[in-house]
Amino acid sequence: MSEKTAYIDAHRAEFGVEPICRALEDTPAQIAPSSYYAAKHRPPSERELRDRDLCENIARIHKNNYGVYGVRKIHAALRREGERVAESTVRRLMRQLGLRGISRAKGPRTTKPAPETGRPLDLVNRQFIATRPNELWVADITYVRTFSGWVYVAFVLDVYSRMIVGWQVSTRLYTDLALDALRMGIWRRQRAGHDLTGLTHHSDRGVQYRAIRYADRLAECDAVASVGSKGDSYDNAMAEALNSLYKAELVRNLGPWQSINDLEIATAEWVDWWNERRLHGELDQRPPAEIEGAYWATRQPSLALSKTN
Repeated sequence: MSEKTAYIDAHRAEFGVEPICRALEDTPAQIAPSSYYAAKHRPPSERELRDRDLCENIARIHKNNYGVYGVRKIHAALRREGERVAESTVRRLMRQLGLRGISRAKGPRTTKPAPETGRPLDLVNRQFIATRPNELWVADITYVRTFSGWVYVAFVLDVYSRMIVGWQVSTRLYTDLALDALRMGIWRRQRAGHDLTGLTHHSDRGVQYRAIRYADRLAECDAVASVGSKGDSYDNAMAEALNSLYKAELVRNLGPWQSINDLEIATAEWVDWWNERRLHGELDQRPPAEIEGAYWATRQPSLALSKTN
C-alpha cells in the first residue's frame, strides 16, 4: 500500500487522485480513492515505523562504508549493532532506497615476469590458507590512472586475517615500490613484538619481487620467498582479489584522481577502513583487526612470558 500511495503522491498534482486510480484499475497496483485517502490519514503501522528506522540505519551504514556494501554486509553490520532483522528485509529496503553493493572488474597484470633463473619454489600451490598471523603473506602491485599519469600501488596482505600489513604508492614501477611495502609490513609486525621466523612470502613472477634486495630483506627476518609456478592469476589469486577490491571500492568508486598526492591520502584512509572496520565475508563478516585481536588475546600472556625467560 505504501508504494501505491507514494506513486499517487508523486503524480497527484499533475493528474489528480481519482484519474490516477482509474488508470490503475485492473492492474496489480489498483487502489480505490477511498483506500488512498484512508491510508493517508491512518497512523503509520508498526511495520512502517520499523522500516523507516531500518532505512535510516541502512543508508548510514552504506554511506559510512564507501557505498560498497551489498545486502549480506549491510545485514551483517546491522546484526553486529544488535538489530534483529532478516536478510530478505534488508534486500527489500535496499531496493526501495536504490542502494546496492559495488561490483568488481578484473584488470590486466601489472608486474613483468622475471627470467626463469633461480626462481624460488611455489610453496603455496594455490592453497591460500593460514592458521595464524605471519604464517603466509601475499603481495602484488596494481596501477591507477590519474590526470598526472600512471600511479602504481603495492600491497602486502596477511592471509590469516586479511590484514594489509604493508602498502606503498609510487609513480615508478621499480623494486623500491614493492620493497617499501614489504619494509612497512615487517616494521609494523616487529614493532608489535611479532617474530616473523618461518613466514612464507608469496608473489607472482614479477621482477620487483625477484630482486636481490627484496630477497635479502626477507632473509633478514628469517622469512622465505614463494613464487607462483604457473605464471597465471590463480597463482596469486588472493593478492589479485585485494587489488580488484581496491580498484572497485576506492579507485573507480571515488575517482577520477588528480595525482599521486590525493590518491595516496585516499589509499591510506581506505587501508585503515579495510583493516579496522570493513566486514569480510571470508572472516564471518568481521574486520581483520578484530580477528587478530582475538588471536593475540589468547596468546599474549604466553608470548610475554617467553620474552622474560
